Amino acid sequence: MNEITPNLSPAGLPPLPPDPPRGLMARLRNYFLTGLIIAGPIAITIYLTWWFVTWVDGIVRPFVPIAYRPETYLPFGLPGSGLIVAVFALTFLGFLAANLIGRTLVELGEALLGRMPVVRAIYRGLKQVFETLFSGNGSSFRRVGLVEFPSPGMWSIVLISQPPNVEVATKLPGEEEFISVFLPCAPNPTTGFFFYVPKSKIIEIDMNAEEAATLIMSAGVVQPGGDAQKKANALAEMANAARGAGAPQAQDNAKVD
Repeated sequence: MNEITPNLSPAGLPPLPPDPPRGLMARLRNYFLTGLIIAGPIAITIYLTWWFVTWVDGIVRPFVPIAYRPETYLPFGLPGSGLIVAVFALTFLGFLAANLIGRTLVELGEALLGRMPVVRAIYRGLKQVFETLFSGNGSSFRRVGLVEFPSPGMWSIVLISQPPNVEVATKLPGEEEFISVFLPCAPNPTTGFFFYVPKSKIIEIDMNAEEAATLIMSAGVVQPGGDAQKKANALAEMANAARGAGAPQAQDNAKVD
């Protein structure tokens, strides 16, 4: 009796089964999802941009005289005119503040605000935040690290800020150096936790703040900088291994004592 042998592939393996036929609904579903992936980010970006432009226009337009508004001479409004005015006004303000007269006026204004009990605290805090975020040589929130939070073995992305001031540093326990970090929450990175961590407990990773924000907002779905993410995972595993190896050694030392 002749045996029927299967039709083997050149590698000696049975051929792969053909792909099952795909129906019309499955193809339409894939087309829809593809269009959603393409159009979704574009639509949201346009919407947010339009919202920001109209928001600035609504603030600046009342301060612009009617004779200088574009809609006075055009049959329609010109979106973004208020934003252009705001950019030129801020640039001109910076130019005035760069000379001697401007600096003198700024110092007088700050001295006036410094005499107001409630306004003084708000102004000084906001000024320090703006100077830290928008200064060209600042390092706050430009470095990203890993911190063991909320429990041992669980690691969270944090933005590394500045060391604490003298008043806070003297009250922190131990003699180890501390540093302040901000832990953004997912999917809204504008909220989170601020705390001081020992510098040795922070694992700094090769990732910028934008990549960290993308990772947090997507809840890990989007992995920007695959190499950086692999390095972060490897560093976390090394930290866990070192901590696990240190525990038996501490127990052995305790027994010897």
